[in-house]
Amino acid sequence: MQTSAVLARKPADRPVKRSWRPVLMGAPLVILLVVMLVYPVGQLLLQSIHNATGFNLGEYRRLFATPVYLDVLMITLKISLWTTFFSVLSAYPVAYLISSLRGRRKNALLFWVLLSFWTSFLVRTFAWVVLLGRNGVINDFLMAVGLIHQPLNLLYNLGAVVVGMVHALMPLAVLTMLSVMENIDGNLPRAAATLGARPGTAFWKIYFPLSMPGVAAAALMVFVTAIGFFITPALLGGRHQTMITQLIIDQVLQALNWGFAGAISVLLLVVVLIVFLVYDKLVGLSTMTGGEARARQSSLGSWPRRAGDAVLTVLAVLTDRLIDCLPRRRRRAGAAAPGQSRFNWGVVILLLLFLSAPTFLMIPLSFDGASGLTWPPHGFSLQWYHQMLRSPLWMQSIARSFIVGTCTALLSMLIGTPAAFLLARGKLRGKALMLAFVMAPIVVPRMILAVGLFYFYAHIGLVGTSLGLVLGHTVVAVPYVVITMMAVLRNYDVRLDQAAQSLGARPGATLRFVTFPILAAGLMSSFLFAFATSFDELTIALFSSGGLSTTLPKQFWDTITMEISPVIAAVSTCLFLFTAGLIWVAARLHRRGAPS
Repeated sequence: MQTSAVLARKPADRPVKRSWRPVLMGAPLVILLVVMLVYPVGQLLLQSIHNATGFNLGEYRRLFATPVYLDVLMITLKISLWTTFFSVLSAYPVAYLISSLRGRRKNALLFWVLLSFWTSFLVRTFAWVVLLGRNGVINDFLMAVGLIHQPLNLLYNLGAVVVGMVHALMPLAVLTMLSVMENIDGNLPRAAATLGARPGTAFWKIYFPLSMPGVAAAALMVFVTAIGFFITPALLGGRHQTMITQLIIDQVLQALNWGFAGAISVLLLVVVLIVFLVYDKLVGLSTMTGGEARARQSSLGSWPRRAGDAVLTVLAVLTDRLIDCLPRRRRRAGAAAPGQSRFNWGVVILLLLFLSAPTFLMIPLSFDGASGLTWPPHGFSLQWYHQMLRSPLWMQSIARSFIVGTCTALLSMLIGTPAAFLLARGKLRGKALMLAFVMAPIVVPRMILAVGLFYFYAHIGLVGTSLGLVLGHTVVAVPYVVITMMAVLRNYDVRLDQAAQSLGARPGATLRFVTFPILAAGLMSSFLFAFATSFDELTIALFSSGGLSTTLPKQFWDTITMEISPVIAAVSTCLFLFTAGLIWVAARLHRRGAPS
């Protein structure tokens, strides 16, 4: 009787255990984001309306009463919009060509985009300082060919800031659009051509509308990243290119005015949230993870649709007329593979040179025998590498970045991988809401998160500790781990798990001996993704790393802002080679894990 009673209870116990499984898989990520994102940012924003005397809106009255702060907001929006426009415009032909290729050529182009994407923002921005300086490469070249007789003032203006930010964010736009373009059926434009459509018409009327979700997602990601930038404006811009994040830094590090910093942060966060809400209404947030766009045509109204269709028709006619001016042989080649035309190849090569050349410039300068960063280099010397290796500041910062990056990657994997399984495979109510919450660290500008964590750490004693950096970097890195693993799991054949379980394997054994070995390459790529995110993170480290033992990006930033030393070129070269090695390893793992 007792045995039968136990057996009778077992079927009822299993659903209870299974009902707890989604909670256990998603709870670590939810707890992390609540404690390390929602609470710190909420505390910072609360400072803007609450002080020692209680509820007070004085900080907002000061914010809106002084025109300079609204002027800075307008400057920030202007720079961000111009950066978004040029980044998406230049990234589209690159993503279009890569999506149409296969095999080694595709991997080669993707390697250069990823190399630019993962090369440190500081390295790339500092390269533009050398390029655009009065004794830089561009002025030296223009004077050598006789076009100018004295150096031009190419730095510390709006053009320098936009060029530097487009260079920094264009790879992000390429990768975002590529995730959508690779899922477009290439037979659709060819089918339109067989029905009599000209190449320009097939592209603008068929392919381009299908790629619009990727364009919108790229514009969103670039704009949100640009509006929270401070590295490029601080190094390449003047006082007329001050962005709103620089005001937040000044209020926290110089004035120690948490309330006013919170008010500026609220203003910045409201702008970002409005942009995200508009994007979600028109396209849908699912496109940011590679999902399909939701149908939003009815909400746009008939007049905008007709206007957009008219613009595409005009572009199609103009493109077809330009194609008619080409020789017949080139017209046929372009019609057979429109994305791989000679014109598109030429444009893409020039754009990749724009992405790669500034960073390669650091290599010869790192071996310069002179004491200044001038072009061309004078002599050959390894003195700057020796000086870097003998410097305890550089060596300690490199060691700390490696330790923090490794711990961040491991913690991000442990927290993000179960959440990715839950979102990709679980039958969970409110999955869209859960995905939006996971993406919150991407939505919230990095500067607001960094200042909120600094305020939070100051009260619990984590400022200057490696644990504080690891936790802060994990908040930033874990969304990318979740998104990467969700993309990997979409291509995973679940029938393999079902076959193992049908042969008697338990769920734990299936994960250990079937699922994880097959997903090993994707897991390792996610690990490298999280490591690289932490290794290059400056904003959180700027506030929370402490002054005695900083991370490598923080040490790099301190050196650039205090002096211009050729040691920076040596460090930049080492970072560039290290990044190239990471990408090469990740590419090998991806090819090994790809289905044959």
